[in-house]
Amino acid sequence: MARLQGLTSSTSRAGVFGPPGRPTTGWLLRRSPGIAVDKTKTGRCSENLTLIHSQYRYPSPGRTARSHHARHLQVTTNHSQQQHSSSSQHLSEPCSSHPGPFSSSPLSRKWGPAAHTHTHTSAHLPHIPPAATGQISATSLGRNRSRSRSRSTGNSTLLTPPPAAGVFRRRRRPAQPMAYNTYSTASSDISTPRSTSPSSVFSGRSSHTSVASKRLSLSLQRRQSAFNPMSSVDIASIEQRMKMASLDGLRGYAQDHYGEVKQYRTTDYVPKSAAGGYQVIREPLWNKGLSFTPEERVSKNLTGLIPHAMENTDTQVERCMKMIRSRPTPIDKYLYLSSLKSTNLDLFYRVLIDNVRDLMPLVYTPTIGDVCLQYSTLYTRPEALYISIKQRKSIRTILRNWPNPNPEICVVTDGSRILGLGDLGVNGVGISIGKLALYTGAAGIHPERTLPIVLDAGTANEDNLKDPLYLGLRAKRPSPAVMQEFVDEFMEAVKDVFPEMLIQFEDFETEKAFNYLARYRNDYKCFNDDIQGTGAVVLAGYIGAVNLSGVPLEDQRLVFMGAGSAGVGVAKQMVEYYTRRGLSEQAAKDKFWLVDTKGLVTWDRGDKLPEHKKYFARSDNSGHQFRTLEEVIEYVRPSALVGLTATFGVFTESVVRALKASVDAGGSGRRPILFPLSNPLTKAECTFEQAVQWTEGTVIFASGSPFAPFAVKSGDQAVTYWPNQGNNVYVFPGLGLGAILCKASKVTDEMVYMSAASLAESLNADEIQKGLIYPHIERVRDASIVVAREVMKAARREGVSMLPEEQWVEWEEWGDVALTKFIQDRVYDPLK
Repeated sequence: MARLQGLTSSTSRAGVFGPPGRPTTGWLLRRSPGIAVDKTKTGRCSENLTLIHSQYRYPSPGRTARSHHARHLQVTTNHSQQQHSSSSQHLSEPCSSHPGPFSSSPLSRKWGPAAHTHTHTSAHLPHIPPAATGQISATSLGRNRSRSRSRSTGNSTLLTPPPAAGVFRRRRRPAQPMAYNTYSTASSDISTPRSTSPSSVFSGRSSHTSVASKRLSLSLQRRQSAFNPMSSVDIASIEQRMKMASLDGLRGYAQDHYGEVKQYRTTDYVPKSAAGGYQVIREPLWNKGLSFTPEERVSKNLTGLIPHAMENTDTQVERCMKMIRSRPTPIDKYLYLSSLKSTNLDLFYRVLIDNVRDLMPLVYTPTIGDVCLQYSTLYTRPEALYISIKQRKSIRTILRNWPNPNPEICVVTDGSRILGLGDLGVNGVGISIGKLALYTGAAGIHPERTLPIVLDAGTANEDNLKDPLYLGLRAKRPSPAVMQEFVDEFMEAVKDVFPEMLIQFEDFETEKAFNYLARYRNDYKCFNDDIQGTGAVVLAGYIGAVNLSGVPLEDQRLVFMGAGSAGVGVAKQMVEYYTRRGLSEQAAKDKFWLVDTKGLVTWDRGDKLPEHKKYFARSDNSGHQFRTLEEVIEYVRPSALVGLTATFGVFTESVVRALKASVDAGGSGRRPILFPLSNPLTKAECTFEQAVQWTEGTVIFASGSPFAPFAVKSGDQAVTYWPNQGNNVYVFPGLGLGAILCKASKVTDEMVYMSAASLAESLNADEIQKGLIYPHIERVRDASIVVAREVMKAARREGVSMLPEEQWVEWEEWGDVALTKFIQDRVYDPLK
């Protein structure tokens, strides 16, 4: 590239640049004066070049200049600028990929926007077509420099103009690499001199410099975006993959080899009778807070370790409730209760039992759903047994590590279907912890006899896998066959280590839930609350609702929205209700229509039905498929609608009004039955207020999570409608308590059915007068004792109770009074 030369005095005075004495037109490439040229760096050019017209003759047109004009001059000038007398054009700034135009040495220079432009009359200008106005790629101008016939003088370089015929004509060339892309610039970026006078040009230098600086900034931004080789790379995606790779600690290892943990010592626990000082205070099973008597404080070395005050139970409960009410969110309230539970179990359960209406939504649904979602973040201390599939050969060792000997009941989950929240993996252990708190609070099973367990076999939840705080196995779930082997090993180990323990399956995904129940129910003491417990509690409510509905049994027809484990389990329990009233199994089954996401479950709808849905698949649809719930209601004309979809708002106004219309068509005085049972509240199919309004107050309503009463003004009076909560807490605690106390070898269908029937008969006069179908939640302990009693009697009839014969002879002599007292004497009632 020809080195830029200083301007000669004569040339500067004339205001033009190039060889004098040759009166012909030409083109000049000029650098702004006053801006230093860096002669020490190569490939770095950051200043604009300006192509200007000259009236002096230049040697014959060169091939280099022609190729520049043909390939890289782009249009950015609008029509008004094409008519302007100025011929000033801008070149694209040279950069590291552009060694600069007309360089004759390896060293490049910095180029800046032209501070001077010199214009001439249009008579001296060659014709420049619109396609020629705009920027010129400095890279192209730098090619074939040896053949370039340019000349440099001072601050300008003279370019040979293109041939007269076909000025700046473009030639098609292959696409250049990214670094050689050219730019278009807006018409406002083109320098347009205000005067043809050189003096006026120099007087406007400051304003031109400001405009040029802004133009330079924009140009740099464009260049950085287009010339950056990483601009098209998704950096965030790469970083996410790297983060995931760093979290995957099992990558590259064999996944089917399992070792056995060898422990060489047993854990020595201090017995309660020998414990003293902080050994007592820091053990939640022994700590009594400020209820220790003066004698106990002395004998257990507690003097000075707790405040010098004695409080009764009511005062301590009042303090706890004040703290709970001061917490702003349900999660905060739950965390306080969890802290209380970890320090003083007796006080925790006293608070829960005395305030069950306020606290059960915090200990269980709906708050427990949010707790499970955040369990890995909220975790502070262990509260369960965490059995990983990686340690499947060490399950017996893990079970023996549990500090409380001889637990009587465990709740086990694999976290694959928690409430309506999906696969939460090890975070699902929160449901086991919450469920067992209700076994104690609602049925009085001693907390020392409970055991929460999670089987950690990975998760299909991508959010968990990406969460660096996730506590579970960071792997996809194994195949069903491998998972089956894992659960088989677990059941065998439990029977070996804790042979008397009742096992409750909780929140396994649908297919596994049905398979495991069928596989183990005859050989192990177990039941599935999602299938049997939910079925029993809904059946209990349905028994009461039928009595209130005015619809006779022969006219009852039920539509179930949701055909998962809970939906099918509930429907099967109701089939038994009808068979016990004289209907054949097929006639009872024909009263049920199940709907899933694809519509009415039929044999001929074209998809492969899972095993659990086949029992209720319809064959009487005459080939017609009903795809929506509205279509099914119009076809069936049901008297009851049950929702177990875990989808909020599925029961729309049109659906509920259609249900009411179908019931009203059967005669006056009839009431529709509506059970939106999904948990938590955010998954409920409709609200209690909506149900009341859309049925004009005639609905018999039960939900899975609690709703508040709803008052409707009628003139000067207000009518209050009372909701029912069909929560499993009315059934599973009593069912578990009865199975434990009668030492049942297994849980039979008769035991489950009697839990439902006895619950339906446990209402008192006030509850019946209010039109309720479940007892008030404050009476859940009373209901659990009734349920436990009837479950024990059913176990006796079924021949599965392992109690001594003499015991049953005594109860059979004295009846329910003696058996009820036996149960009450064994119920945990703390601080009483």
